[in-house]
Amino acid sequence: MSADNSVTLRQLRYFVAAAETGQFSMAATRAHVSQSAITNAVLLLEASLGVRLFDRKPHGVSLTAEGHGFYQRTRHILDSLEDALREPRFQAHHLKGAIRIGASYTVLGYFLPPLLARFRANYPDLGLDLRDMNRAEIEKAVESEEIELGVVILSNVTERERFGHHVLLRSRRQLWTSADHPLLQKDNAALEDIAAYPYIQITVDEGERSTQRYWQARGIAPDIAFRTGAVEALRGLIAHGFGVTILSDMMYRPWSLEGKKIESRPILDVVPDMEVGLIWKRGAELARPADAFRQFLIQTCGS
Repeated sequence: MSADNSVTLRQLRYFVAAAETGQFSMAATRAHVSQSAITNAVLLLEASLGVRLFDRKPHGVSLTAEGHGFYQRTRHILDSLEDALREPRFQAHHLKGAIRIGASYTVLGYFLPPLLARFRANYPDLGLDLRDMNRAEIEKAVESEEIELGVVILSNVTERERFGHHVLLRSRRQLWTSADHPLLQKDNAALEDIAAYPYIQITVDEGERSTQRYWQARGIAPDIAFRTGAVEALRGLIAHGFGVTILSDMMYRPWSLEGKKIESRPILDVVPDMEVGLIWKRGAELARPADAFRQFLIQTCGS
């Protein structure tokens, strides 16, 4: 069945909210509407498309393969609309030059690319001198003015007041498991429950250090079976049932490279969100191109 022409932007926004929160109730809170409005929008979309967009489960919803593809396209449509509405303001000054930016592995892989593409569309005459650096290198480069802006996992920055800074994204950390893992029987697994199973530890971007903080706060240690800096290797191990992990929604994808399902679940204990943000030299006046990039990210991320 082909999509009905009566599909509305409101329905698409409600669908995206449900996809990104994993729960119709949370999507309703985010969109400031009733839960029935979210449910009805999704049902109408599914009827129009002739496919099931979500798997319904006791704890919430997860995207089907068709839903995941539709989400990617819908997200692009909504982002393009936002850019079109903002373009007159962004194009008010035809800036030229280059911006020196440092970003870390996770930020480069899972956050920045679509934003960079949107920025380039709004500022075609500005060049991006983008450098792959770890957090410590970014901090030093910002302080020495080797780069103008750093995009980092801000929750890893100690004494962030040393820099001008701004949070762009807060990404919830959740439990990741294989599709048939025993922990899925619980709506909300606690860290104590998770500690009973082999744990796959990501090491990039100080992953182990940030993990230790919230485990140690509960006086529990995970049973680390394997450490890896390769996110796709971690996905494969999780999907094939070799262990579980806790990672942010920003990095979550519902399938491994081999197409095996990966599930995510909320955690009962308080686990801090991962914060992604900007840093710049405190007290420094940014050049106009760098300031345009900073303002673009702040406005586009809605922060």
